[in-house]
Amino acid sequence: MEHCHFSQGPACCCRREFLRLLGASATLPLLPGSLRAAATPTEPASRSKPPAKVLGAFLYPPSETLRQAGYWSWPGSSFDAEGRQRQYAAKLRELERRLAIELDLAEKPLDEAGSVEGFIERVKAAQPAGLLLIPFKKSHWTPVVRIVEETKVPTVILATLGILLVDHIAPFHRKAGVYLINSPDDLEAVAWGLKMVRTAHLMKSSRIINIQGKAAQTATVPHLGTEVRTLPHARFVEEFARTEADAAVKALARAYRKNARQILGPTPDDILQAAKTYFAFKRILAAEQGDAVMMECLSGLQIPHQHVPPCLGFMSLRDEGIPAGCQAELSATLTLMLVQQLFDLPGFQQNASMNTESNLYFGAHCTAPSRMRGRAAPPEPYLLMHHAEAGWGAVPRVLFSAGQEVTMAQYLPGEKPQMIVYTGKVVRCPPIPPTGGCRSNLEMTINEVRDVCDVKGMHQIIFYGDHGRQLRAFCQLHGIEVV
Repeated sequence: MEHCHFSQGPACCCRREFLRLLGASATLPLLPGSLRAAATPTEPASRSKPPAKVLGAFLYPPSETLRQAGYWSWPGSSFDAEGRQRQYAAKLRELERRLAIELDLAEKPLDEAGSVEGFIERVKAAQPAGLLLIPFKKSHWTPVVRIVEETKVPTVILATLGILLVDHIAPFHRKAGVYLINSPDDLEAVAWGLKMVRTAHLMKSSRIINIQGKAAQTATVPHLGTEVRTLPHARFVEEFARTEADAAVKALARAYRKNARQILGPTPDDILQAAKTYFAFKRILAAEQGDAVMMECLSGLQIPHQHVPPCLGFMSLRDEGIPAGCQAELSATLTLMLVQQLFDLPGFQQNASMNTESNLYFGAHCTAPSRMRGRAAPPEPYLLMHHAEAGWGAVPRVLFSAGQEVTMAQYLPGEKPQMIVYTGKVVRCPPIPPTGGCRSNLEMTINEVRDVCDVKGMHQIIFYGDHGRQLRAFCQLHGIEVV
């Protein structure tokens, strides 16, 4: 097997636990509970995924020494540092369990230079996924800066309001490799910081199954460290061909028909064949121990047909929390993975266009998740239509909610990665016809540009919610340039 590296563009944790962390499960979307067990392909054997390890420390002098000196400076004489540490530590243990990370929190606060040096040496030896630093005194900001500068490890810093001044806060507010929280006891912000650390760790231990071309190879995505295992396109063709229309496949096809608002073109057999693609993908993911899939699908739709459009299968995969990228697009698939891990949400990969007269962004593709608000939330309505460019098969036209706030993002891989980030609101899903293009579509506003023709990217991921600020914080923490 050839090994290469992408340079441009395209306790133990098993995959079942990984999906749980993403807010997903191995059950089938849209299927009655009695059919889920029969319909779910075999899960892969456990692949070692140790939890993200975070080293943490409090920084302050013993309160007794301050009483003896008779002067506290910020945070002041009424601040009980030892008591606050006990309160924080209990809440941090809860976060540790909730996020399924390993938090190694020093029992004694860092105070003298020797304790700070000892902590720095521990960090260098352990090579953790991240650090959590909690200073309780203004004077102890200096060792915080030293730890950040000397370890170069992604660091979450919590300073409760009334400890730091502007000269401390401003330089670190946008500093690469740091997520600084300066607010009143915001442990939920700490949870977000630790989730960002965990996400990068999970990306490094994840595997994308890429179905493309004729040769098998394995590559590693620079910076993120995600493995990309490429399988020949023939692997999917063979898996699809051996997929029988058994009870589980028929149940999924019935669910597609039952849940569709309208069926405009596809026959029952078109829908049955589309349901097979989901099971073919799941078996390949199980066999290869994959966490996400992407495929060069369009070549298989041309004459002679090698397989049906996989768009409904992709919808179901995304609905259950498994990132699935169209057209073997690496940047789109990585973005789907990041969005799923950070926000527990699926995304809509789409072709970029613009309504120049209304100054609205127009995006369209022939697949989209229906559970745009997450697996536990009600799905969006959808229609079933033929694939737009191929003119046959069964694909979804998902109807996105007008007025819904959305974020559009695209991770651009490389040794110096970038992230495109925009926010806006869904205006409408233009009717087909008279509108052309792919079946799932939307028009949306863009907050960050005056002219939508200035929007960058192609195959960006659109997902529900205004998460622009959070995405930018993730990029800052992990050294990704925001475009």
